[in-house]
Amino acid sequence: MTNGMQLSQDDKTFGMLAHLSALAGFVIPFGNIIGPLVVWLIKKDQSAWVDQQGKESLNFQISISIYAIISAILTLIVIGVLLMIAVGIFSLVMIIIASVKVNNGEDFKYPLCIRFLK
Repeated sequence: MTNGMQLSQDDKTFGMLAHLSALAGFVIPFGNIIGPLVVWLIKKDQSAWVDQQGKESLNFQISISIYAIISAILTLIVIGVLLMIAVGIFSLVMIIIASVKVNNGEDFKYPLCIRFLK
């Protein structure tokens, strides 16, 4: 529950999908942004919870994309390879943690996230 508000199972499920859909980025270029964006756009007007979690997921995925691009550029000085691996592992772990917490009805805020959407 968040702020004393009762969440339906549907809210929790779509909130979780807003985070889990980011895993598409491991298969489809920019799928990590497209997946959460689709879930958020479909459900944002129907649930404040999904609106909040969709924005959180999108902000994190945009941030991760920026970190990945910087890491790719830094491959020219070798350290970028290690950073790309670290960014990928960090992203995967955070997506899983966020999905589990949100499905349990808990608020989740990603660390190291730039808040583009408020």
